[in-house]
Amino acid sequence: MFSVAALVPSPPVLVPEMGGAAGVAEGGQVAAVRAAVFHAVEALSERAQRWVVVGVSDTDRHIGPEAVGTFRGFGLDLPVGLSAAALGNGTRADPSLPLPVLIGGWLRGILAPNTVAQARLLAEHTPGDAARKFGARLREELDSDAAPTGVLVVGDGAATLSTASPRYFDERATAVQTEIDRALTAGDREGLAALNSELCEQLCVAGRPAYQALAGLFAADPVDPLVETSYAAAPFGVGYHVSVWRPGDSR
Repeated sequence: MFSVAALVPSPPVLVPEMGGAAGVAEGGQVAAVRAAVFHAVEALSERAQRWVVVGVSDTDRHIGPEAVGTFRGFGLDLPVGLSAAALGNGTRADPSLPLPVLIGGWLRGILAPNTVAQARLLAEHTPGDAARKFGARLREELDSDAAPTGVLVVGDGAATLSTASPRYFDERATAVQTEIDRALTAGDREGLAALNSELCEQLCVAGRPAYQALAGLFAADPVDPLVETSYAAAPFGVGYHVSVWRPGDSR
């Protein structure tokens, strides 16, 4: 049974060992994002011992709880897994696992080590309607099983919000990110479903399909979800949003 969803961003500097040159921000920006992420994931772990990590990759992928990855591609050979069993049995780390899976596995390991997770990844060019239907199908699947299951959505907003952004500045990005943050904070399912895929791609909103899948998770509910937002800012020119979504019937 689906019980709760948490939305977090995917900057590798969430991992303390990955701070490197960004360590100067540890007392402020990075620490604030990390604290909000931990709060959201703790809320997820309190209600579900099984997780589905939803994120975006170059292709659609389904990755099982036996997966082990590493942050080697980001400068640190730190193994993370989607289950304790996978880490404990000597499974060789796959350096090609996408960042949302690595972030999900790391958060599982430090905050919910007994949790078993899997990952469902959407291709980056997935149309909005298809992403929403993906979320709706996932909800049906989870509700068909009596075990409480949570969804960890990992995705970033616009990467074009300042001249320090990874994709430089685009003057259109602020308005789009403001609307994304508004819709996510309000649990506005229709607003998320209506995001313009082409514009989001131009503004490097990498998490757009994941946001729309989140909307699809709650699409069949008669009332809007209950949302607790703990962070919405762009500390490095990238929109980061952290929130916890629960069905509006307060199950």
